[in-house]
Amino acid sequence: MTNDHTRVQEFFGSRADDWDRRFPDDGPAFAAGVARVGLRHGDTVLDAGCGTGRALPELRSAVGPTGTVIGADLTPGMLGAAARAGRDAAGPLILADVTRLPLGTESLDAVFAAGLLAHLPQPAQNLRELARVVRPGGALALFHPIGRAALAARQGRQITPDDLRAEPNLGPLLARTGWRLMSYVDEDARFLALAERAA
Repeated sequence: MTNDHTRVQEFFGSRADDWDRRFPDDGPAFAAGVARVGLRHGDTVLDAGCGTGRALPELRSAVGPTGTVIGADLTPGMLGAAARAGRDAAGPLILADVTRLPLGTESLDAVFAAGLLAHLPQPAQNLRELARVVRPGGALALFHPIGRAALAARQGRQITPDDLRAEPNLGPLLARTGWRLMSYVDEDARFLALAERAA
């Protein structure tokens, strides 16, 4: 495991037990974000970096009883918190690294990724891996329950020009890694970039 992975596990592992209590009002933003992905009943969707699984019930509702929902996270503590909250009822939770997903090529209809981009050790390589597991025409939703400016203010920092989530940076990054940016919203109450898997 790389040092980047260890740092991510330590950061989120130490916060897993009280993560949901720290952000109790994010539920409506997650619901709205999932609703914008365009999932259909019967689809197969991965919640990449699912954390405590706050999107999993909404994803389950979107794909219906015939669909498949998979939650994957690098941090055992986050997966444990998701299970204790009963969110494993939406689908299996797997301990997995988005740099090497244990999923077949073109096996998914969509990937939902909340807050993931900032924690990817090699964003271009990692987005290519997400592209590998999604069928052509499938969706990638890069989501955060608050926008870039609100998040920066919460963390006591400034947004820098090299922020990967800035539209001028994100569009070309996605294009180089098998995706087409289809829509981009960055407002105080939500960040959501929707991309389509290129043929």
